[in-house]
Amino acid sequence: MRHTRAHTGNRRSHHALSEARLSTCAKCGAKHLRHHACEACGTYRGKQVMNVLKDAEKKIKNAERLGAKQEKAAKASKKEETSQA
Repeated sequence: MRHTRAHTGNRRSHHALSEARLSTCAKCGAKHLRHHACEACGTYRGKQVMNVLKDAEKKIKNAERLGAKQEKAAKASKKEETSQA
């Protein structure tokens, strides 16, 4: 059998990726992946499965902590630069 580019291309024609299938949330109307909980309101098949507010607060706290650590590191590096000069 010959192994030509045409034969390879014909075989690979079925390897294309398809777009993600999105569904509309019945509660809030946001788009979400099928068979996954809605990230906007936290419901799945009409039932509340996630506390979205709690997760959002947790993300904000983590961001504040990270920002504080970065500020401390920046201040420490400035002090080292001034002491060396």
